[in-house]
Amino acid sequence: MIYKAYIDLDTKGEMDIVDITHEVQKIVDESGIEDGIACIFCPGSTGAITTIEYEDGLLYDLPNALERIAPKNAYYKHEERWHDGNGHSHVRASLIGPSLTVPIENGKLLLGTWQQIVFVECDIRPRRRKLIVHIVG
Repeated sequence: MIYKAYIDLDTKGEMDIVDITHEVQKIVDESGIEDGIACIFCPGSTGAITTIEYEDGLLYDLPNALERIAPKNAYYKHEERWHDGNGHSHVRASLIGPSLTVPIENGKLLLGTWQQIVFVECDIRPRRRKLIVHIVG
């Protein structure tokens, strides 16, 4: 069985990190699927999905680590084509990835004690996002 749903988000812009764990668990609950997987996907090349311990220290550390890996002020060939100032956004989103798969057991997401599912906005401006969630079981 496959249950399909969406999560709508309005982000604040670059490096807005949004905890979506409760929304995903709510979709699992609605699906009625007890054992299987949840796949969360972001269509778009400047948004990313991962897990993190959603606390102030890591909400500071993750953007700073991404700044060291793919700094805003570096040269990006992407700028030659679009001139939109978000070459680093595409690289950052690619490094994190657009999707996450989480096992489900007894109707619950199998996450670690301090592990939350987050959406990371890598684009330079606020965005309206529609995440796709498929529950398979």
